[in-house]
Amino acid sequence: MRHLIVGFLFLALAHFGLAADLVVKGDLIYTMDGKPIVDGAVWIRDGKIRRIGKANRLRIPDDVQTLSARVVTPGFIDAHSTLGLSGIYGGRAGQVRDQDQLEKSDPVQPALNPIDAYNAHEPLIKWARRYGVTTLHTGHGPGAVISGRTMVVKTSGKTPEEALVKNDVAIAVTLGTGPGRNYDSPGNRSKGVAMFRQALVEAEEYGRKLKGKKPPGRDIGKEVLLKVLEGDIKVMITAHTVTDISAALRLQHEFGFELLLDGAADIQLVQDLVKEAKVPVLLHAPMLRAGGETKNVSFATGAVLQESGIPFAFQTGFEGYVPKTRVLLFETAIAVANGLAAEDALRAITLTPAEILGIDKQVGSLEKGKHGDLVLFDGDPFEYTSHVCGVVIEGEIVSDECH
Repeated sequence: MRHLIVGFLFLALAHFGLAADLVVKGDLIYTMDGKPIVDGAVWIRDGKIRRIGKANRLRIPDDVQTLSARVVTPGFIDAHSTLGLSGIYGGRAGQVRDQDQLEKSDPVQPALNPIDAYNAHEPLIKWARRYGVTTLHTGHGPGAVISGRTMVVKTSGKTPEEALVKNDVAIAVTLGTGPGRNYDSPGNRSKGVAMFRQALVEAEEYGRKLKGKKPPGRDIGKEVLLKVLEGDIKVMITAHTVTDISAALRLQHEFGFELLLDGAADIQLVQDLVKEAKVPVLLHAPMLRAGGETKNVSFATGAVLQESGIPFAFQTGFEGYVPKTRVLLFETAIAVANGLAAEDALRAITLTPAEILGIDKQVGSLEKGKHGDLVLFDGDPFEYTSHVCGVVIEGEIVSDECH
């Protein structure tokens, strides 16, 4: 079945000023909250899930707009992206500058807030959305010791404020050779670690002075790092090699911040250490290009992490050139083809990233009271011949064509 069967039964008027209801029926609904529902339905009102269960038990009024699909899942969550800051053009000569994910004047810039650079109308966001991504963890990208902060947005909304779900999720940190390629300093790994450590030490001192008789003038960057030390903002450290992963764990142990390990191409070599530290992983896209620090990327890493019990979520990351962004669904399907069970893979792009990012009370599974974010398929989500034939965000149909 190529096309989504859509029954448009419109409400003539919304009662009492409330938004129109929407019901999504599925031959199979993966809720990520228990077993899948056969011949189920999700009833959405005012953007949130009102009821979910067997379609023949919901007593849906005849005048409610209804969509039908073979398979329905929660909206996908991209665990780490730079979309909205990095754009489709790549900042080439003669075109609009649309690469704001990395500011190259200073390798340590925790003050940078991604909402100030987020373009809600970026064409790549629409591209990601039509393949099922309803929520993005995005912001300043890899390549600096501290490149800035990250936030969570919906892939709908006409302004950054409309799209925003949660700001100040993490600061983005890169260990390894990346910063040395973009800045005069650091020149090597140990200097990069030292620069990050020094920034945290200075934030500690700033915090002590704030409690003194003569508090210092405001320093936005130190304020952000102080929130890191107090546990209000996470630290997302991009680290691919054993050396850099080990350094990230060492820093987390030293300062006690909440760590998100990002990328982690070598994680199969140190998975016991990561598991012992109880650190979740924003795993590299399975089809990430192998070479240099990422020479040990593997299609099978997702299956290995699942077996080891390390919480992980898939991401699309940053693409500096075409295709400019990866398709989260396709990347996850490669992990399924290489040993990861389909439901475990689906969890790695829905509920697990929601839990890791602290947004699981709003999104990640289909439960009463959560946002009405759904993806509709005409077949098995991870089968090559299947298509995304509908995307719903907070009860609004944002895509109704098969891709």
